[in-house]
Amino acid sequence: MRTSRDLVRLSKDVLGAMNRKEDPRPLLKRMRKEAADLRNRTSRFPEIYHTGYVEGALAEVVEICILFAIMNGEQLPAPRELSATPEAYLLGLGDVIGELRRLAVEALRATNLEVAEARLSEMERVYDLLMRFDLPDAIVPLRRKQDTGRGLIERTRGEVLVARSEKALKDRLDRVAAHLERTQQGQGQGHVQQQVQGQGGRRDHRHDRRR
Repeated sequence: MRTSRDLVRLSKDVLGAMNRKEDPRPLLKRMRKEAADLRNRTSRFPEIYHTGYVEGALAEVVEICILFAIMNGEQLPAPRELSATPEAYLLGLGDVIGELRRLAVEALRATNLEVAEARLSEMERVYDLLMRFDLPDAIVPLRRKQDTGRGLIERTRGEVLVARSEKALKDRLDRVAAHLERTQQGQGQGHVQQQVQGQGGRRDHRHDRRR
């Protein structure tokens, strides 16, 4: 149905604003309002709601709102605040791990290890929340989200570990290079002083011979 597609499109607009470092709050407010309208409109028609379009759209809203809360150090919104069913909330929560993984990879490419480690920590936090639920797939297909999340975390953890090791090696090499440079500078200064002293000694020797 058209409203659910519009809601998904709006959620992508919010994510785009976040990626561009723009203020997404006006779009977030509008998205929450439309999510509430969609939920109210379809609540009386189970045959429409349970087609999956509505739940999928609400899961998109949950994903973006939780991601925004994490990125801004805010408390995670509850399902009721997002007009989401428990099923939509859990599915959206599971998708947050993938977005955090993308942000961690971007940080690694920018050689910002501290941010990448923070994103990994947030991935693990979301995964821990997700693993509190053990539900049959007939109720909510959560097991696949949990398996995918675990795989993404393991992959990201490995990449962060490699980046941390590379940074430690680079820092050590920089310290060695700085030490060698200081040593060479000291040796050069000592050589100059020796030459000056030698030239002074030769001038004194010639002066004595003339006398």
